[in-house]
Amino acid sequence: TIKKQGAWVAQSVKRSRSQGPGMESHVSEEFASPSAPPPLCYPLAVFFRRYLFFKDSYLIHLFHTFTGLSIAYFNFGNQLYHSLLCIMLQFLILRLMGRTVTAVLTTYCFQMAYLLAGYYYTATGNYDIKWTMPHCVLTLKLIGLAVDYFDGGKDQNSLSSEQQKYAIRGVPSLLEVAGFSYFYGAFLVGPQFSMNHYMKLVRGELTDIPGKIPNSTIPALRRLSLGLVYLVGYTLLSPHITEDYLLTEDYENHPFWFRCVYMLLWGKFVLYKYVTCWLVTEGVCILTGLGFNGFDERGKAMWDACANMKVWLFETTPRFTGTIASFNINTNAWVARYFFKRLKFLGNKELSQGLSLLFLALWHGLHSGYLVCFQMEFLIVIVERQAASLIQESPTLSNLASITVLQPFYYLVQQTIHWLFMGYSMTAFCLFTWDKWFKVYKSIYFLGHVFFLSLLFILPYVHKAMVPRKEKLKKMG
Repeated sequence: TIKKQGAWVAQSVKRSRSQGPGMESHVSEEFASPSAPPPLCYPLAVFFRRYLFFKDSYLIHLFHTFTGLSIAYFNFGNQLYHSLLCIMLQFLILRLMGRTVTAVLTTYCFQMAYLLAGYYYTATGNYDIKWTMPHCVLTLKLIGLAVDYFDGGKDQNSLSSEQQKYAIRGVPSLLEVAGFSYFYGAFLVGPQFSMNHYMKLVRGELTDIPGKIPNSTIPALRRLSLGLVYLVGYTLLSPHITEDYLLTEDYENHPFWFRCVYMLLWGKFVLYKYVTCWLVTEGVCILTGLGFNGFDERGKAMWDACANMKVWLFETTPRFTGTIASFNINTNAWVARYFFKRLKFLGNKELSQGLSLLFLALWHGLHSGYLVCFQMEFLIVIVERQAASLIQESPTLSNLASITVLQPFYYLVQQTIHWLFMGYSMTAFCLFTWDKWFKVYKSIYFLGHVFFLSLLFILPYVHKAMVPRKEKLKKMG
């Protein structure tokens, strides 16, 4: 879950402050932290490139399995048996049940039940680095594996182009499943990738220079460097902008405008620890070649196959849907591919979207804050689409929105609303227990719920009043 994926950054920064005030100690402690192995995976990636890239597949699978198990043992000790058990049972499900709907449903039920049981028995009121952190990543991997294996047994003409890309035609061996599951560059915090993509890496196909190791060192270092920039920013700001302050009497005693501004700034800043984590990990994937995504129309190699962040879009978009499209990309793509689109039989896009967000909330954990956060996301996206449709279809609003001189003002207003209510949603996500998030929401009069629920009911009437009948008929036609 993303809260746990960012926890190694937050915990390491806290530890580093206890060692001294210098920035050098902050950054060096981050790299030395036992709960922060992604930077330490770079030497493993270099070794793989230098000695194993074109070697026999069984050697590559063994290397990935051994290094992943070592990382698991280093962080969680004997609790690595949780991942071993689920991988072994998943392999048996594939072999014994075959390419059947029963195998897919069994996988969904078993893997999610095991994860949720883990959350239940290990839950505390704090963010802890526990075996459930990598296990939530593994859960999605194994479910995706089962669905792709199921698709591999269908007639290719009955599959969409996306399903054809990911469908597994062969029968994975236990060693292949283990190597895929324990790949060191993604075992702890992701990103998600398919078995087919992993097997391309094993076969030496993920390179921009056929027959040679990928020319990916510079792209990998760029993502690592960008991740370190966010790490430094988080380290500098974390003493001054904390979620704990939201729970203090001092916060409640400040004026309403101050409480809103603080929530806005915190909402932007709190995501930096996740951005750091994903950028650093993406660099490892790029270095191995797993990040290779073919060539663009100009023939330039693309290294974004494992990108979990679109940094420029994340920093500049004034829309909630823009943040969703730029943040935690691979997990969102996984949910779209293996859950949302599989609910097409319901015949209701909003219902499918709501169930997908419910699945995401449960995948993150059993605390009420996750449900509230994703409920807010669902509400905000619906209202944002209504507002965009209204502005586009109303001649008056469309003309007003196109006034060039007012564009900076519109952008500022949009960004203010955007990050204020991103912070509002993230409050429930990060505080996650009912007593905490309810207290903060009460202190700002449930502003987010009042604002967006009001718009949800008002906008249809505004649309009816401001959109000419001919525009409505054109839309219906």
